[in-house]
Amino acid sequence: MSSAAPVTPAEYWDKYKPHRGADPQPRPAADRFDWTGIPDHGPGAELLGKPQTALDLGPAEGENAAFLARSGVTVTAVDFSPVQVTRARAFWDGTTGLDFIHVEACAFLDGDLRAWDAIYSTWGAVWFTDPEDLLPLIHKRLAPGGVFAFSHREPVAGQYGAQAMGGKWLEGREDELTVYRWQYSTGHWGDLLKRHGFTDIRAELLPHPDPANLGTLIVSASACPPPWTLPVGPTAADRASRVTDHDR
Repeated sequence: MSSAAPVTPAEYWDKYKPHRGADPQPRPAADRFDWTGIPDHGPGAELLGKPQTALDLGPAEGENAAFLARSGVTVTAVDFSPVQVTRARAFWDGTTGLDFIHVEACAFLDGDLRAWDAIYSTWGAVWFTDPEDLLPLIHKRLAPGGVFAFSHREPVAGQYGAQAMGGKWLEGREDELTVYRWQYSTGHWGDLLKRHGFTDIRAELLPHPDPANLGTLIVSASACPPPWTLPVGPTAADRASRVTDHDR
């Protein structure tokens, strides 16, 4: 992994969770679906229902995608960091029904015409992409009755909307690179999802086990089922054109 300062958001995420040891990096256990990043804390894959297909937006090391694939779900996971995709492919090579693709989330959703039973993001692309761009595309690609779910860190009070991130590689380099995250309260996320056509919206803030730390915001929603189409009866012209034996 290069030690040079990143100049694009993708290069910034190339440096996420770097491996510093001399030995090969051990892969995550992937023995549970994790929304919070805290072992054995919070809900699991049940939030997604029982999908046959799933799309992971921003999988990083890919452990959630691998967990679903091991459970029999066909999973596609997309990430715009080539380093993260290469690492995830190496971790989960040979896992049936699992495909990691190097592509930006909106570009993938705009270009791939498949519909998914579940689309999800755990501290991933939904947190770091403008929802006005992303949510319409997700709604378009979610199968009728499908589930969209995501999680991100509890926002600091008053820090809502697009927030410039700080930390290593970013502070003092604002003229060179700014990475944003979009974070909202549970109520604001509900309003955004409703406006973009989602239903059955549920949003909750799960506290951290340590009260000194921020918790996790978890949101789920469904795609509107297609409207019922009533049988179309004969038109007036059709009825007028009919000649019955009685009329003769």
